[in-house]
Amino acid sequence: MTNLASTLDILDKLIAFPTVSTDSNLALIDYCSEYLEEQGARVQVFENEDGTKANLFATLGPEADGGIVLSGHSDVVPAEEEGWQSDPFRMHDDGNQVFGRGTCDMKGFIAAVMALAPTYADLQLRRPIHFSFTHDEETGCLGAQDLVGQLRDQGLKPAVAIIGEPTEMRIIEGHKGCCEYTTHFKGLEGHGSQPDLGVSAVEYATRYVGRLLELREALKQRSPAGSKFDPPWSTLQIGRIEGGVAHNVIAGDCRVDWETRPVVAADLAFVKQAMKDYCDQQLLPAMRAVHPDADILTEVIGEVAGLEPMSENEALRLVQELTGANAADLVAFGTEAGLFQSLGMSAVVCGPGSIQQAHKANEYVCLDQLQRCIAMLEGLQTKLV
Repeated sequence: MTNLASTLDILDKLIAFPTVSTDSNLALIDYCSEYLEEQGARVQVFENEDGTKANLFATLGPEADGGIVLSGHSDVVPAEEEGWQSDPFRMHDDGNQVFGRGTCDMKGFIAAVMALAPTYADLQLRRPIHFSFTHDEETGCLGAQDLVGQLRDQGLKPAVAIIGEPTEMRIIEGHKGCCEYTTHFKGLEGHGSQPDLGVSAVEYATRYVGRLLELREALKQRSPAGSKFDPPWSTLQIGRIEGGVAHNVIAGDCRVDWETRPVVAADLAFVKQAMKDYCDQQLLPAMRAVHPDADILTEVIGEVAGLEPMSENEALRLVQELTGANAADLVAFGTEAGLFQSLGMSAVVCGPGSIQQAHKANEYVCLDQLQRCIAMLEGLQTKLV
């Protein structure tokens, strides 16, 4: 069986697992675990807190640092859009394109990686090859955040990560982070005729937003020299403010939804520390002078680390050599790559399919894209022995 035929056979099985982020991925992880163990891989399965989902991390080759990680997320978005012309959880191959939920985002890459596992297993590997399949990427890279912590606890230090998100096999060396928050304000309700006797959560929320907007301007001045991003600085924006019950009632509750997209991790730290200081030193003392139980709490909705372009990047050089590309790009969407970079690894994003096909009805990946991905993974053999 050719590697393309094996890839399609595995992809057919992977698509049949309806691993929507709201549901369990354990059946898929069990299948992948059994398959990789049959190839002689050392497989670790890390369940989440409630045991409904899991990450898989498997290794072929020596127990050593410096390995290469091939990474993909197992979860998919719901297939509830109108217009599906086939069952989204049954693979449909028309000879040029393969349809089904997750074909490009990103079970196609996972299938290709697994199809090459027997080839890697037959080699006298001098460098380990790792397989990383995570849960809950679509809801904030939650699985990868856990996995990175688990690898750090084990002291495992791979050198390179290739994340197979759909890039049409273009090499991506950078993307901004995406960090989303909801800040909740708890004040004291009262009659609108005596505002000094209450604590208006809405009024303090607007002061909070004003400080965020000051920081937005400050971030422009922190733009890294030579930044290739558009815009080149870290951004910050307010998505929603909601609070209060009536014109004549002092608002007891309010919430602010906001996000920042940092170019570098230091900008996120700058924003978080500045807002903490502003709340601790100015807003909360003023609120609690009237109502001791007043509070401000920030809920982390999701923190996806950015992938920072690096002047020294083994992953970039490696994938350029494997694909024949001589350039690398940036993308607007987030991936798990920055989390692997935070472990000290070099990382790039490169995988089959187009992001334009992801999250839509009749999601597909072209067969020629899968073949290009397989060729890259076949070429990787020479870097492992």
